[in-house]
Amino acid sequence: MNAEIISVGTELLLGQVVNTDTTIVARELSALGINLLYSAVVGDNVDRLKLAVETAISRSDLLIMTGGLGPTTDDLTKETTAACAGKKLVLHQESLERIQNYFNEKHVSENQAKQAWLPEGCTVFRNDNGTAPGCAFQAETGCTIIMLPGPPSELEPMLKNCAVPYLKQGQEWVIVSHNVHIYGKGEAPVAQMMDDLMNGENPTLAPYAKEGECYLRVTAKAHTEEEADKMCQPLIEEIKKRLGDFVYSVDVETLEELVVQKLAQQGKKLATAESCTGGLLAKRITDVPGSSAVFDMGCVTYANEAKEALIFVPHEILEQHGAVSEETARAMAQGIVKRSGSHIGVGITGIAGPDGGTPEKPVGLIYIALSDGEQTWVTKRSPIGRTKSREWHRHCAASQALDMVRRYLDGLPVIAEK
Repeated sequence: MNAEIISVGTELLLGQVVNTDTTIVARELSALGINLLYSAVVGDNVDRLKLAVETAISRSDLLIMTGGLGPTTDDLTKETTAACAGKKLVLHQESLERIQNYFNEKHVSENQAKQAWLPEGCTVFRNDNGTAPGCAFQAETGCTIIMLPGPPSELEPMLKNCAVPYLKQGQEWVIVSHNVHIYGKGEAPVAQMMDDLMNGENPTLAPYAKEGECYLRVTAKAHTEEEADKMCQPLIEEIKKRLGDFVYSVDVETLEELVVQKLAQQGKKLATAESCTGGLLAKRITDVPGSSAVFDMGCVTYANEAKEALIFVPHEILEQHGAVSEETARAMAQGIVKRSGSHIGVGITGIAGPDGGTPEKPVGLIYIALSDGEQTWVTKRSPIGRTKSREWHRHCAASQALDMVRRYLDGLPVIAEK
């Protein structure tokens, strides 16, 4: 099946809002084994939208529309797409009642009510996170059209809970994918290690880069989900065998999610003391639901005086070795354990740039320490020989700190062997 995506909205076209809809939909299509051939952004203009839809339904098996289903006058997706597909709009009473209940009004405005007018004979997708329902129907050309709301908070659950099951109904084959996440080895060396495994047709193996890490996607096609999953497992085990403890998860998408899970499973708590990362490590941890059960506190101690007062870094260490040093990182990790009473403390100090570096301590030099109150481990991130952004250094330092916590909780060497 060949598909394309049209995202509707002048705000997307002008860059006023980042178009994450295409990314969200594309990932789901890939997981279903559907080929995405085209994607486009069209402003709130009937003529241009009509041309885009007519082109799409003439050449593709599946068209997914995002945005333009709301109550305002520039929400034109439904009317224009239905006309192109040869469908008239009819009132869907259940959707109207849901809109009325949403606003707690028996009679809603004409603009709000227009969201309940849908293509005749369509499959309706209820919106549990907003007012505009989605739907699926067939154009006269045979193309399947799915219309979804634009806000990601509405689109994503409707896509996963309604559109994906709808698409699976018509599939003879089932696609199953697993992502093997890797920290500590880059995409190129990982791909080289897996070179002989990447020629398979079913299952397939493909490498992908993430910020400061990478993952391998294992995908299999079979008549049932259980059969496809079973086909993936030997390849996943071979990857884990070759990469060892550089594999941090299968299908847990981020290091922070994994760390929060493992802390909860072991009944342990974590605290952080950060300088150059400015609280990024604490933010990533607390972005994970349930982190309040495992995260005690985080201190951003930029100034030396804050390091001394809040996390007990000795004045003599700062004077003799400086704020960016192995000794200071060690003292920060130990100090935050003492301050918080947590099982594990992490300290990060370094020079994220773009300024502040010296020949002795260049931009990109970062020390990361982990302490459990008895033992302390310190690793050093050195500049990699080319200019990287401040954001990159900070992100990668936080990732390495999370990987150290992951390793500690798994009983592995806290400092990975290269």
